[in-house]
Amino acid sequence: MNQAKSTSTAELARALYTINRHAKTAPEPKHLYFIKKETIKKLLSEDRAKKIGLHFSDHPRFSNQHSTLLVKVEDYYFHIPPEKNDFNQLEHLGTLDQSYRNPQTKMSLSQAKKVVYRYINYTPKPDRKPKNRKYTSSYYTPSSLGKMEWPPTKPYRKFET
Repeated sequence: MNQAKSTSTAELARALYTINRHAKTAPEPKHLYFIKKETIKKLLSEDRAKKIGLHFSDHPRFSNQHSTLLVKVEDYYFHIPPEKNDFNQLEHLGTLDQSYRNPQTKMSLSQAKKVVYRYINYTPKPDRKPKNRKYTSSYYTPSSLGKMEWPPTKPYRKFET
């Protein structure tokens, strides 16, 4: 039995919920949304998730209204970008119903990522540690006061006599 199938749909749904919740507040959510979308696409292809319909997005892009695809995984609902054929095959549900909430779950983001990475067979790239650079402003020149020896112990130049 391969590892992707051994992960229960309920566990994947909880992991997706955790990833989605963190993506909404993350300063750089692109990767989280990517792994969410890839996981849902794979679940749909395995008939472990179901397309429900289309919703108008709460966040219009460039002042244009656009739609998102509503997908059900176990007891959880998620939105992902729709494909062209979704507009022909699915019902448009109108505006998003704000009264509905997914069930709460307790799972750390690192655990959720591990579950999803294993399922979609994704290997994360190692984090590039930023070099410890001292902050230097182009407007600030540090003073050299107190950094010079006085009286000088080493002559800077040898004068020829």
